Amino acid sequence: METSPGSEQPVRLSAKPGHDDDYDWVTMVADLTRLLRIKTTPIGMKLFETTAEMEAVARIRRPTAIHTADQVVSMASRLNWTVGITNDDLVGAQCGAVLGLRPQDEQWLSGAHMAGVWFKTDEDSSAHQHAMDTVPAGSYEAMAVSPLVTGRLDPPDICLIYANPAQMILLINGLQWSGYKKFEWGCVGESSCADSWGRALSSREPSVSIPCFAERRYGGVPDDELLMATPPEFLPKAIAGLEALSNNGLRYPIPPYGIQTDAKAGLGASYD
Repeated sequence: METSPGSEQPVRLSAKPGHDDDYDWVTMVADLTRLLRIKTTPIGMKLFETTAEMEAVARIRRPTAIHTADQVVSMASRLNWTVGITNDDLVGAQCGAVLGLRPQDEQWLSGAHMAGVWFKTDEDSSAHQHAMDTVPAGSYEAMAVSPLVTGRLDPPDICLIYANPAQMILLINGLQWSGYKKFEWGCVGESSCADSWGRALSSREPSVSIPCFAERRYGGVPDDELLMATPPEFLPKAIAGLEALSNNGLRYPIPPYGIQTDAKAGLGASYD
């Protein structure tokens, strides 16, 4: 449920009306792999109101060291683990604030911890913090990530799909195949997890980000990968769109046509 500003009730995530919680994760991941040839495991992320609920997830691992959220996400997407955390497992305040596991308080909003490192002035740092999309604090104690095919977070709040730029634009095109909508996403720069899972969790809409320095240094995200975070109800639509595009000859890998060849034949097949 969601409440109006100033309400004493916590703000919780809500799915789009009428969405179907009954997903065939194995088939959907197989379809994504077949249509896009993605190499990184698609995963789910779920927030929990209590730590006990998170720890009840089957075969869940709990950290024995302090991590960034980027590392935890990559334990699922790179190692195929199911991992659960609380704010106490995270280093610093940035990661927990994006996930709503700790308050976005005045100290955090000041951005003082980033001034002179990522931003020139205190004002620049504070503007960055205020620009970030975050889950409102106060509703959740824990978070878990797991490969979608395990079905252990059924359904997750959001799905995370890593892909190279060519794969990503086709995934976006799949979402736009029917019921077209222009997607408009921002870029906060550093802390770009706010552009992916922060925005998708809070807006309940698909969101694409350019993984930042921390995601690549600590999360091991390769140079060529972008990240889409999306509520699960958008995945069947994206896959159906990808199937239609593939049937029209618009599929991955996109074969280069040649920069000096006559383009009329190729354009006629793809656009006429």
